[in-house]
Amino acid sequence: MQSTGLNIELIMMIVARAITFMLVIPIHESAHGIVAGWLGDDTAKKQGRITLNPFAHIDLFGFISMMALGVGWAKPVPVDPSKFKHRRLGYALVSLAGPVSNLLAAFVGCLIFVVSSCLLFGAEHWDYIQGTQVQQAIFTLLVDFVSINVMLALFNLIPLPPMDGFNFLRAFMPASFDNWVFRNQRTLSTAFFVLIIIGSHISQVRMVFTFIYNIVQWLIWMSVSWVPMLFK
Repeated sequence: MQSTGLNIELIMMIVARAITFMLVIPIHESAHGIVAGWLGDDTAKKQGRITLNPFAHIDLFGFISMMALGVGWAKPVPVDPSKFKHRRLGYALVSLAGPVSNLLAAFVGCLIFVVSSCLLFGAEHWDYIQGTQVQQAIFTLLVDFVSINVMLALFNLIPLPPMDGFNFLRAFMPASFDNWVFRNQRTLSTAFFVLIIIGSHISQVRMVFTFIYNIVQWLIWMSVSWVPMLFK
C-alpha cells in the first residue's frame, strides 16, 4: 500500500511538472515573437507563434528530454533580423526577451502566491503552503511555476550556443564570427547539449548554478515581501 501511495505521488509530481512546463514555455517563446514584432518583424505572428497555446511551441522530443533530464528545447521562434532597423541590436533584444519574460513571470507567480495566501489565511501566515488539498496543490504549482521560470531564464542566459545568452552576445561580435556561428549551428548545438549533460554530473558546476539560482529566486521572493503589509 505504501508503494502505491508513492507511485501516485510520483505520477502527480510528473503531471504537475508537465503542466508547469506547458505554462512556462509559451511565455518564453511568445516573448521572442512579441519583441520581434515591436522591432518590425511579424514572421512569428504570421506563423501563429505568439500564443499561450503550448502545442504551438513544444517540440515533442525536446519536451520529453526536458521532463526526463531537465534539459530540453522548444520549437525555435522564426525571426527575420533583416526586417529590423538595427539588425544586430534588434536580434540581441529579441534574444534577451525570452529570459526576461521568465523572470517577469516568476515575479507575477510570487505576487499571485502572496496575495492569494494573504486573502485566504491572513498576512501572518502567507509564507508556507497550507489549506485544503486543492489549495495546497494550486500553491505548490505556483511555487513550481516560479522555480521553473527562474531556472529557464538562467539556463537560457548561459553564454554558449544556441542559448539566448550567447545570441545576445553574438550581436556584438564581429560579422566574421557571426557568419562562422551560422555555418556551424548544428555542430555547436550538439556540443552544447553534450557539455550540459557532462556538466550536470560535475559537482562544482552544479554548485555554481544552484548558488546563482538560489540568489535570483530569493531576490524575486523578496521583491514581493512588502505585499503582506497591505493586508494587516
